[in-house]
Amino acid sequence: MTVENVIIIGSGPAGFSAGIYTGRAQLNPLLITGNDIGGQVAITYEVENYPGFPESLSGPELVEKFQEQAQKFGTRIEYDYVDAVDFHQHPFSVHTQGGKTFQAKSVILSTGATPRKLQIPGEEELTGRGVSYCATCDGFFFRGKKVVVVGGGDSAMEEAIFLTRFADEVTIIHRRDALRASKILQERAFSNDKIKFIWNSVVTAINAGESGAVSHLTLKNVVTGAETSFATDGIFIFIGHEPNGWMFADQVDMEDGYVITDRRMHTSVPGVFAAGEIQDNHFRQVATSVGQGVMAAMECEKYLAGLEIAAEEPAAELVPA
Repeated sequence: MTVENVIIIGSGPAGFSAGIYTGRAQLNPLLITGNDIGGQVAITYEVENYPGFPESLSGPELVEKFQEQAQKFGTRIEYDYVDAVDFHQHPFSVHTQGGKTFQAKSVILSTGATPRKLQIPGEEELTGRGVSYCATCDGFFFRGKKVVVVGGGDSAMEEAIFLTRFADEVTIIHRRDALRASKILQERAFSNDKIKFIWNSVVTAINAGESGAVSHLTLKNVVTGAETSFATDGIFIFIGHEPNGWMFADQVDMEDGYVITDRRMHTSVPGVFAAGEIQDNHFRQVATSVGQGVMAAMECEKYLAGLEIAAEEPAAELVPA
């Protein structure tokens, strides 16, 4: 079996950036895409805050450019999904859902994380047309509009406060009668004149208007059971993320499903690196994931160079006692 220099698992911004850098280093990288090529940015309606594109472009367009650039420098694309790895022996083994097994001297994990969804009618169909999971990405498009934030934790409060920069009104809908967010964030939200609250309620459906975009929500009071309609231009859902790293359990050190890395993207296993939202549960931005992918690729190159040097060193001679 051919042993790859480097296998990149995941095709989001971190993965393709790692592909660009390892490709330019002539490492002939193999990138295994996963089920969703491009990760979360692929479902973003429009990207305005990625450097170099002042006119903005859609998420799928940006992913297409990432892939084109990675392939330009020699990254090979395998359209498959990794379902098992073995990092306990070297070379490492990577197995896919399609039944293939690859071996590699190094691996870069960039499988990302997936926003938790409400799993209600209209959510999937209207994603990118008023349904969003990223205020930083999409808040600008709701300037002067009314939006809803679903959630009660720190992320929901932070994003709601951020959205008040653009929206005229932000309504937080929470299934309980108290927030889970830290006290300081609660105070900031309560003191913001643009933020309103609907308590003890859940969204049961997201509905479109004649334009095909979000126009109103169906709400249910969890105490009384009463259903109401609530008009809004958009809904931002912040009920947590699920890291896509179950296949790495017992292979590298993890915490709450996220791969643990040092500042240089090294995992607990030498030769295995991680970048993007599989190890970053804080920033969650295209630009930060790109930077982390670059760092992982550069450290991977150093690791492989070290292997070559070690292989070229002559074996130590045994000296008779």
